[in-house]
Amino acid sequence: MPPFIAAVLPSYWMVLPFAALLLCIALMPLMAAHFWEHHYPKVAVGLGLVTASYYVGVQHDWHPLLHAAHEYISFMALIGSLFVISGGISIRVQGEATPFRNTIFLAIGAVLANVIGTTGASMLMIRPWIRMNKYRVTGLHIVFFIFVVSNCGGALTPIGDPPLFLGFLRGVPFWWVLQHGLTGWCISVTLLLAVFYFLDVRNFRRAPKSVRDKETANEEFGIRGLPNLVFLGIVLTAVFLPKSVQETLIGGVLSVPALVMITAAAGSFFTAKREIHEANDFNFGPVKEVGYLFIGIFLTMIPALQILQSGQAVQISTPIGYYFATGGLSAFLDNAPTYLSFLAAAMGAEQLSVDSPADVLSFAAAHPQTLLAISLGAVFFGAGSYIGNGPNFMVKAIADKSKVHTPDFLRYIWQFALPILLPILIFVGWVVIR
Repeated sequence: MPPFIAAVLPSYWMVLPFAALLLCIALMPLMAAHFWEHHYPKVAVGLGLVTASYYVGVQHDWHPLLHAAHEYISFMALIGSLFVISGGISIRVQGEATPFRNTIFLAIGAVLANVIGTTGASMLMIRPWIRMNKYRVTGLHIVFFIFVVSNCGGALTPIGDPPLFLGFLRGVPFWWVLQHGLTGWCISVTLLLAVFYFLDVRNFRRAPKSVRDKETANEEFGIRGLPNLVFLGIVLTAVFLPKSVQETLIGGVLSVPALVMITAAAGSFFTAKREIHEANDFNFGPVKEVGYLFIGIFLTMIPALQILQSGQAVQISTPIGYYFATGGLSAFLDNAPTYLSFLAAAMGAEQLSVDSPADVLSFAAAHPQTLLAISLGAVFFGAGSYIGNGPNFMVKAIADKSKVHTPDFLRYIWQFALPILLPILIFVGWVVIR
């Protein structure tokens, strides 16, 4: 379903609740950690209700709220179902958790992200990743997992990341991004893995010898909970149901794919063995945290997206401009509607409609660099913050529940995204897009 474009644009002041929520997510864990831990649901939902009240009481328009509810339920159905199903699968990795093996593990995750999606790969691999590095796991390991597996890895197929899937539904050929974006994918993933290897070598060498000896102890390879792979397959199949089925809504908000995903998650939860859940330390804490925060995010970002979709905020004439504009907003807005908004703006400048598959195919043929810029910008820059892409915050929440010391919102950006990720993505844009 395309993002809803308002007949009457909201006031620019209505972007403030979204900005306030971002500031709360960034600063409250530092300034008032105890308050935030206990009251973040009230803050997130409360700011969301401010925006909802504006649309009901001032705009007298329920449509944006219904659309946001549909998008939120679809988002949580995908995230939640993969979280539950992966919680019933236990993977033990054989071999030494050395920097080299860690790098290979991330590389496998980058490839797998194109087969089962960044969300699927993240939920399936984050627990083994934490376990195999349990004696020296740091924020470095979590952040680079988000960079590689949860975002940049999934840039080659529509399965990989939601923005590319939206493009596929609109008419972009399935293998188009692989054909045009493979060079950018190779550069970004290779550079990220190289930087990770260098930093992990330093981390490994600084660890006491007793820790290094434990870290290099072999563990038998094994996978438990294989029946849950069937439920995982059901979820992935639901993603690719025909467009007519996907746009069939129950009660105006619940889609058929979301219903299938929720049913698969329930089947997995009630059939999974208790000892596997215990081995994974499975609980619903991480998904509840993501659920509450993203209620606020999906509601408060409605005005920002409507202003963006109107075209008034888009004055771009070059592919590299679309790359950074799409990327900059994808780091803090939902990267799927951001992708669609910039694609609509770019096609509109050529008197083409994003709602016409023939026009999308024509645009892809005539302006491949612009489409590639929007595609890679949305996927790659989703790693720019914890809220840039759905799996990011879920990975952090799982790591936090596993007692891993992860960087807070600002330190993630200041210590990792800006000095490491951004230069690599600038280089990719200069080589591939410019």
